[in-house]
Amino acid sequence: MNRVKSSQDILCRLLRQNIRQQGFTLLEVLIAIAIFSLISLASFTIFNTVLTSSEHSQKRIERLNEIQRAFLLMERDFLQISRRSVRVDGEKPLKGFIHTEQQNFSTGSQSIAFVRAGWRNPSLIMPRGDMQSVAYRVTDTTLERLYFNFVDAVVGQEPKIRPLLTHVKNIEFEYFNGDKWQKNLATDAIPMAIAIDIELDDFGNIRREFLVAGDPPKLKVKT
Repeated sequence: MNRVKSSQDILCRLLRQNIRQQGFTLLEVLIAIAIFSLISLASFTIFNTVLTSSEHSQKRIERLNEIQRAFLLMERDFLQISRRSVRVDGEKPLKGFIHTEQQNFSTGSQSIAFVRAGWRNPSLIMPRGDMQSVAYRVTDTTLERLYFNFVDAVVGQEPKIRPLLTHVKNIEFEYFNGDKWQKNLATDAIPMAIAIDIELDDFGNIRREFLVAGDPPKLKVKT
């Protein structure tokens, strides 16, 4: 009988020990929850950082594309500046080929206006020529491109406006006459290059120089 009782006691102890090993204590559960919370927090922080960086990079790329498109459009216009004066509101042609103070186009020193050639009109589908009056100006921190469908605007005709670049603080133009850069340009001259100095809120100062089919410098004859 004693042997039977001893065997039963041993079996009961083993069963109780096995039951205790199959469960978790409250402390073990709390520790597991704390570890899981720390891992989840770290994972969310990493994911949020990656997502924020991706959004910032995408906005940066879109901004760079916006700047590049504006410069490409300006380069296309500058390369095809024509030796033709501008006629505004049916009035007599203005003097010169490049204008910086024409009120119908611009708002003072932050502007430039001229006539460009090479405006594509395949098979003459549109009732217009291949020349176009073009102007660039800054209005409410936005660089705009203005143009007319017809090179000589009639009375009361308003230019079409295309916003190009936002967050512009200032814009200035310089002209290269073959010898040096200068702020002002002779009335009847076309420069050999045009530079644009533009100040942006996010990128600061940017300078781009564009070649122009302008007048070569006059040679000085020694006497």
